[in-house]
Amino acid sequence: MAHIRRIAQHHRHTLLKTASYYLMHMVVAAGVAYAVTGSFWTALTLSLLEPTVQAVAFFFHEKAWARRDHRAVQALADYAAARAG
Repeated sequence: MAHIRRIAQHHRHTLLKTASYYLMHMVVAAGVAYAVTGSFWTALTLSLLEPTVQAVAFFFHEKAWARRDHRAVQALADYAAARAG
């Protein structure tokens, strides 16, 4: 449990962003699903399932972009160090 807590603290910003996106997406998905199906239970099921999958995908998408940004910054730092030396 301590390991999960450490991970959650380390990724707090991304997890909060993911949670807010999840809630917004769930409301939109429920509205669209209800408009299309006219069924409350189908809309509820779809609005829970699809945004949950999207939220997990979003978390990993954010982490991939952060890794890309870190590599770009590191490449610039390496380039600057090579030019200075």
